[in-house]
Amino acid sequence: MKRPINKGMSTRPDSTRRRLLLGGLGLGGMAALGVSPLGAAVAAQPEEITFAFGPDDSGSLQALIEAFNQEYEGRIRVRYQLMPRASDAFYRQISSDFDVDSPRIDVFGGDMVWTAAFASRGYVTDVTPRFNSTYARGDFLNAPLDSVGYRNRLWGVPWYTDAGMLYYRRDLLESAGHDQPPGTWDELARMATDVRDKAGTKHGFVFQGAEYEGGVTNMLEFLWSAGGRVLTGNMSTAAAFGMDVSSPNVITINSADAARGLSIPRGLIEDGIVPRQVVNFREEDATRAFLNGDAVFMRNWPFSYGLIDEEESQLSADQIGIASIPSAGGNRNSYSCLGGWNLMINAQSSKQDAAWEFIRFAASPERQRQRAREGGFLPTLGALYDDEQLLEQVPVMALGRRAIDDARLRPVTPYYSAMSQRMAVAFNRVLRGELTGQQAVRQLQRELQLILDRRG
Repeated sequence: MKRPINKGMSTRPDSTRRRLLLGGLGLGGMAALGVSPLGAAVAAQPEEITFAFGPDDSGSLQALIEAFNQEYEGRIRVRYQLMPRASDAFYRQISSDFDVDSPRIDVFGGDMVWTAAFASRGYVTDVTPRFNSTYARGDFLNAPLDSVGYRNRLWGVPWYTDAGMLYYRRDLLESAGHDQPPGTWDELARMATDVRDKAGTKHGFVFQGAEYEGGVTNMLEFLWSAGGRVLTGNMSTAAAFGMDVSSPNVITINSADAARGLSIPRGLIEDGIVPRQVVNFREEDATRAFLNGDAVFMRNWPFSYGLIDEEESQLSADQIGIASIPSAGGNRNSYSCLGGWNLMINAQSSKQDAAWEFIRFAASPERQRQRAREGGFLPTLGALYDDEQLLEQVPVMALGRRAIDDARLRPVTPYYSAMSQRMAVAFNRVLRGELTGQQAVRQLQRELQLILDRRG
C-alpha cells in the first residue's frame, strides 16, 4: 500500500539526508537498500511466477490470471505459459522439464492421472501441511480430492473436475416420439437411427476415438459399461484416497465382458451410426460436429456445455439434453470416467509461497464459481453444488455431481502413462477394424502385465 504524500511539506531536508546517507555507502550497500548506483530509487519488483497450462477457449482462465495480478499487484505476478492442448503431449513436455530439475515452471495445472507418477518421482511438492492449514478435507468432493492423494499425502489442490456425459438433441428426440434419453447402447443405436431417418441428421453418435488420452477415457467407459475391468485396484473413487494402489499386480482386462465392451463402438461404426472419421476425433472435433447440428448424440466432458452460446454454435441450450453414459444392458451399470485437473507446485521452484498463493486464489469459491459460469468447468468445492443460483446458471452441474459420485478412476499407478499409450493404440485399432474386441483385450493383457512386471 502506498503511503500518502503530504504535498504541503518540503522534501528538501529528507532529500539532503538521503544524499548524505548514500554518500557513505559503497555500491553493495546501495544495492542492499534497493537504490541504484545513480541514486534513483529502484521500485520493488513483484515476484513473478510461471503458471503452465493448455489453451482455454472459454477465456475464463485469462480472466482469472488478470484478476490475480490485479489483486496482488506489486507483490506477485503470474505469467501464463501455454502448454499443449492434449493431455499426453502436455505430460511429455512438462516431464522433460522435471527430468532435468528445471525450475522455470513454478505452478501448473496437472491432469488428475499424473499424481502418482509425479509424486513418486519427487517432481511435485507435498502440500499436505499447507492444505491442512487452509482447508478442511470435507470442503472438496471426494472424487477430486482422491485424485491429489498418493501414499497418504496430498500433492495438489483439486481445481476443476470432469466426468464423461452423454449429450443429446432433446428437440429431435421429442419430435421423433422419444421422451427419455437412452439407457443402453442398444437403445442409443435405435434412437439414433430413428431420429436421423426422420430429421436427416448427418451422424447418429460422435465421441473421442483418436489415439490419445481422450480416446482411453472413452474406451474405459465402453469397457466398464459391459462389466469389464482393467486391473485389480481400479476402484470407484470414493474408496481410493489413502490407499496404496500404486503397484497393482493383477491385470484383469482379458475377459468376455471387456471384449464385449470394446466391440460396442466398432459395431456402431459398422452400422453407420458413428462416422468412420471418429478414429481421428478429439474433444473439439466431437463438439464441433454436435454444436453444428450434425449429430444426435455426443459423448464429451462438461466444458462442451459452456460452448453452446458461442457464435459458432448452431444450437441453443433448450435444444440440448444431458444424460449419463449408457450401459451395455443386462443389469450392467454405467460409469463415467473421472477427469479433471489439479493445481500442483514444481518441487524445484524457489517460489513455493507465491505459487501457493496463486493456488489458493484459483481454487477459491469465487474463482471456481466464475469458471463454472464462463466455461462450464465443474467445481471441486462441494458447497457450490448447493448454490441454487449457480445451478440455474450452469445446468450441467446437477448431472455433473451425480456423474462424479459414480465415476471411476483410471488405473492408479506411477506407470499409467505407459499403460495409457498401449490402451490408446488398441482402442484406435478396434475402431479401425484392425482388431476385434477379443483380440484387443488379449493383447492388452500381455502388454499391460509386461509394463508392470518390468517397472514394478
